[in-house]
Parts: sequence; structure tokens; C-alpha cells
Amino acid sequence: MPSVSGLLEERELAARRRVDGLREEADRVQAELLVAEQDWKEWVIARSRVGEVLGPGGAEDATPDSTVGLRDTGPLSGPAKPKSVVPVWREGLAWSVLSLDYQRILRVLSDRQRLGQGPLTCQDMAAAFGIDPVPAKVETLRSKAKRLVARGWLAESAPGQFTLLPGASGPGGGS
Repeated sequence: MPSVSGLLEERELAARRRVDGLREEADRVQAELLVAEQDWKEWVIARSRVGEVLGPGGAEDATPDSTVGLRDTGPLSGPAKPKSVVPVWREGLAWSVLSLDYQRILRVLSDRQRLGQGPLTCQDMAAAFGIDPVPAKVETLRSKAKRLVARGWLAESAPGQFTLLPGASGPGGGS
């Protein structure tokens, strides 16, 4: 008859192997994510540049101030533009009605929900987006998250802890 201590050691070893395997997988996925995000940023910049060239007036309209957002190395842009309105969520409303910054917040919370993880703080969000968790940038995220809460896209389960509302899950809207 095997000893209890021996059985516990076997279970501990199996659990440790599983954790090690999952960590390796997470590292691999994180590396792929970084490459994909870089590729995505390059396409955003390319589309923006083509828009500048093909827009009215062509490249003559491009001033140093008009490209500030493109030179920003952070994944999130600055404050929302005046026309960047966050509509009140309703059944069937797609994420595409939101600016990219708001869509990214919803995406990271959707991924956490899909993986069975809990709420996310704005500092954790900043880390997930690859930006320094300095107060100014965290407050920008907090402002955007609070706006999404006020419009019914997110819930604030505890002060500063955000989750995706069940009805607002998925990029296609209310599905």
C-alpha cells in the first residue's frame, strides 16, 4: 500500500509539471502577441499615411502636429477626439461603433472573461497594453473605462475594478 506522503508527492509533481507547461505556453502566446501587435501598429500607420497622401490636399496638409498620434509609441492614443462619442450600449450594437482605444479595452476584458479571470484594474490594463503605468496614462484609461461603465458597456464590480457586461460581449455586439 503506497504511503500518503508518496501519493501527495506524486500529485504535487503532476501539478508542478502542468504549471510549468502552462507557463511555457503562456510565454509562447505572449511572444506571438507582441509580434502581432507590432504588425497591427505598422498597418495602422500605413493606413494613416496613405490617408494623408490621398486626402484632400495630399501631403501638403500634413503638418508636424497632425502626425503626433502616429509617433506615439504607446498602444493607446491620447484623449478621445471630440467626435469620438461612446454610445449607450443596446442589444445588437457592435464594438465597431467605438474608437480603437475603447475597442481594445473591451477586447482585453473579453479575453479575461473568456479565460475565467476576474476584474481588471486600470494599472493592469496599462500593463496589458504595454504602456508604463504612470499616473497620467492610468488616468486616461480610467476615464475611458468609467465612460464605458456610464454607457453600459462595462461594469465596475468594485471601485477601480472593471469587467465586461454579459450583454456587451463579443466584437459583433449583443451576441
